[in-house]
Amino acid sequence: MCDILVATPRVTKDNIMLFAKNSDRDPNEAQILEYIPRQKHENETIKLTYLEFPQVRETYAVILSRPWWIWGAEMGVNEFGLAIGNTAVFTKERLPEKGILGMDMIRLALERTKTSKEALNFIIGIIENYGQGGSGSYEHKMVYSNSFIIADPKEAWVLETAGKNWVAKRIEDVYSISNALTIEDEWDLASDSVEKLSKKSSFNFARYFSDRFYTHFAYGRERRAFTYQKLKERKGEITLECMMEILRSHSVEPYSPEKGSMRDICMHYGGLTRPSQTASSQISELREDLSIHWFTGASNPCLSIFKPVFFEGGLPDLGEVPNNKYNPKNYWWRMERFHRIFQTNYRAYISEFATERDGLQRTIIEKAKQLEGSTLEELTKWAFEEETKLVERWEKRITPGKFPFFYGMRWKKVNRKAGLKQGF
Repeated sequence: MCDILVATPRVTKDNIMLFAKNSDRDPNEAQILEYIPRQKHENETIKLTYLEFPQVRETYAVILSRPWWIWGAEMGVNEFGLAIGNTAVFTKERLPEKGILGMDMIRLALERTKTSKEALNFIIGIIENYGQGGSGSYEHKMVYSNSFIIADPKEAWVLETAGKNWVAKRIEDVYSISNALTIEDEWDLASDSVEKLSKKSSFNFARYFSDRFYTHFAYGRERRAFTYQKLKERKGEITLECMMEILRSHSVEPYSPEKGSMRDICMHYGGLTRPSQTASSQISELREDLSIHWFTGASNPCLSIFKPVFFEGGLPDLGEVPNNKYNPKNYWWRMERFHRIFQTNYRAYISEFATERDGLQRTIIEKAKQLEGSTLEELTKWAFEEETKLVERWEKRITPGKFPFFYGMRWKKVNRKAGLKQGF
């Protein structure tokens, strides 16, 4: 489950494009944050998650956040300030169990296109010529269609699909998507199949293609209503900090992980009825000169710091590449262990922690605005180091609590799968 937000320059305080996404995955599905430079290629094809695809001679530099086992990415940005994210949408269209994932399409588009319109057309070409499919989950079968938000410094688009059927709309001010189709009877572009269907009276793309059962229990409509309303309320004053606040929000405050729901934007694992958690988050300030990309690179944005990442500076050493097993030598799992300890006594500590989190976040944002003589590489490295210091201080202060019985049993099973000892 995921949520994506965008605000165009006409409604942001600093007149820049803001793109934001929470990527929700299974709790042990570590996410890799990586910088891949521009590259030349000799091979004729590239192996995606499931299928081979024609390779090009040169691919552009990208920063990606991707599940450890997937070739593609949940979200990312390229050297030209093009940012893309996808969400799963559940439709009546049957899809193959082996196919091109929406996440694969994101990486392909980021590596090969420069603008949002170019990326839009590229992804549409894949959907029409190759189709989409494949399970997007490592631990169980989950095949779905995709919605995308595609943004560059000047323009943003939403693309929604159901199999090979699609509609697209240019975003004028604000928009958000979640795990449900949003475009009904107004679009700027559409597949031939949709244009034919639209000749019938009262045709509604979202209503016609949505699978009611899975769409209902994903609670995507409720999350989308929340994020869209938050953006509309702040038109003209939307900032980086506003986006962070929304991505860190829960449907009910004061919040406890065991009482969370699928309506939360910052998703915490909850078992059968809430199987996902926010695995990583991205906010991009898209400018024509120096874009700043803010990544948590870790789960639960309410417990994480957004760090600035630049193409000119790259990423610091984040340790060994993660997978679905606990590894203290990897950044994602290092943070994840702390988050799991913290959540056992969340209500006792979150108010004080959030105060320190927000103080550090403000300091990092201010340094990123001023640069204060630091190189971009040094600034990113410093931000990761300051977060690590925050976590180390809090690890010494936390007295682990105890989950309610059934919720605790679910976490025990998850931790056992990851090789993470009980009691931490």
